[in-house]
Amino acid sequence: MPETALLTVEQMAEADRLTIQNGLSGEKLMEAAGLSIVREITHRYDQTSVLILCGPGNNGGDGFVIARHLQAAGWPVELALLGDVVNLKGDAAIMASLWTGDILPLGPESISDQDMIIDAIFGAGLSRDIDGPVAKTLQKANDHKAIRIAVDIPSGINGNTGQVAGQALKADLTVTFFRQKPGHVLYPGKEHCGEIIVTDIGISDRVLDLINPDHHLNAPSLWFDQLPAKQNHGHKYDSGHAVVCSGDQAHTGASRLAAQAALRIGAGLVSVACPLNAVAVHAAHLTAVMIKSYENDSNFDLLLQDERLNAWCLGPANGVHNQTRNNVLAVLRAGRKTVLDADALSVFADNPNDLFTEVKSECILTPHKGEFIRLFPDLGALDKISATKQAAERSGAVVLYKGPDTVIAAPDGRIIINNHAPADLATAGSGDVLAGLITGLMAQGMPAFKSAAAATWIHGESAYRFGPGLTAEDIEGQIPSILRRFRAKNR
Repeated sequence: MPETALLTVEQMAEADRLTIQNGLSGEKLMEAAGLSIVREITHRYDQTSVLILCGPGNNGGDGFVIARHLQAAGWPVELALLGDVVNLKGDAAIMASLWTGDILPLGPESISDQDMIIDAIFGAGLSRDIDGPVAKTLQKANDHKAIRIAVDIPSGINGNTGQVAGQALKADLTVTFFRQKPGHVLYPGKEHCGEIIVTDIGISDRVLDLINPDHHLNAPSLWFDQLPAKQNHGHKYDSGHAVVCSGDQAHTGASRLAAQAALRIGAGLVSVACPLNAVAVHAAHLTAVMIKSYENDSNFDLLLQDERLNAWCLGPANGVHNQTRNNVLAVLRAGRKTVLDADALSVFADNPNDLFTEVKSECILTPHKGEFIRLFPDLGALDKISATKQAAERSGAVVLYKGPDTVIAAPDGRIIINNHAPADLATAGSGDVLAGLITGLMAQGMPAFKSAAAATWIHGESAYRFGPGLTAEDIEGQIPSILRRFRAKNR
């Protein structure tokens, strides 16, 4: 889907190269980039004093374009350059030659009483930490009471990972070109970008066919066509039978949250599988969700003989003990679609390969940071995309690495980043609801990777609709109106 594509730094460079190869010069691309930022500035802000901080590369060249056009529009403009203008090369040198104003040395002393600071120092491909005078300049800019605007991405943010390289600008507005990069939507880069605007500078969408990006920002267009829909001639058994495993009598609430979510998202039938001592507790709370009890491993295996029970969720408050471990392995060996969360992951911390070697069918792992590190301790220091991608390859499962910037990776290398999630979702039980939503979609036949993406987006949308004061129990109630919207769209 072209509109959801996220381009790495290398892929964006390739998009530029292909565009230039097709006849649009680098000089014209730079002019268009700078002019697009000027349009955004003059549309949003009243005329004010501006300082433009320029670096020695193409990002700085964009800054010279911005300076020229703002000055022509009557804005008071100062420009500070890192290094000597005679050292500029290529298109940046051309744009610098068209600037008729003074060029100040870039440093913290260049910031005084300006009302707007435009950061055009470094682009998204920065590969070293920022220190010295540049770091001090960015820090002073962050402390200054001025509007801060970043060209392409705030200086100091890695475009591929969102990580801070020593020091980074905290922008109020970031204007980037053609497509966003992963660093725009991954934390901490996202919070440094402020509002993000993507402008058209003349690069055709056709280049995406050649680049074939495998990173996407989560949106309904990625999975809407595979979202399950009830058929007029259908039966509840046509929509699958989801099973959520429960803990003992003192640990039942998490499984009920997941089970109710699975039912609400459309699974035809949902059952809670629980130890005998938890039956009475569940019976006091559940109506449409059924209860299936077991006493030991043999009883649990009997449940798996019913192939109609096609999608299983294990982990929420199941306990980190042998029964949970045995249940997980039994479900995987039975070839069921499986969602593993919480305790179903932590119970394999001592030997993750015992889990990975049993993943043979559609399986989704949904760890938060702590659970991820327990299962993949050697990947914890990597950036989030690399860590999730390697985890999916190693495990053979879809990995949904939860957080404000949830990353979903398929074993074949596809990546979806979800930032459609308000801070209100940071509440007890919300992860159990997410696990249930995924299970309910898989029970209905939706592929694992798309189920993970759809459930994560709907989970976030539910929180946005409810707003402040959200508890996990509130999420389920928002789902009917979301599904109604999708059904109307499909008519």
